[in-house]
Amino acid sequence: MADQYHEPAHELSDSTRTLVRMLTSLIEEVEAINWYEQRISIEKDSEAKAILQNAQQEEFKHFGMNLEFLLRKMPTWRATVKEILFKDGDIVELGEKGEEAAE
Repeated sequence: MADQYHEPAHELSDSTRTLVRMLTSLIEEVEAINWYEQRISIEKDSEAKAILQNAQQEEFKHFGMNLEFLLRKMPTWRATVKEILFKDGDIVELGEKGEEAAE
């Protein structure tokens, strides 16, 4: 898939190409979660809705696995989001702390 690269693919390292694949997968998982959310929102048949919800749960899992892989490979990103995720408080303030932690 050539359109996922902004630089010549053959000039990128193997590790960068892996990151690009995983980032692209993360984006695709978010898109799938969005599509399921919309479908679930309007589905009137309870059995169909349950199936859609189950499928969306799979996408949550895939998203989480992709994100964790990326965070393990990108320490600056991990340091930033570690200060934001799963914490109470003002999200913007936590984001500022995350930026500081990554510096």
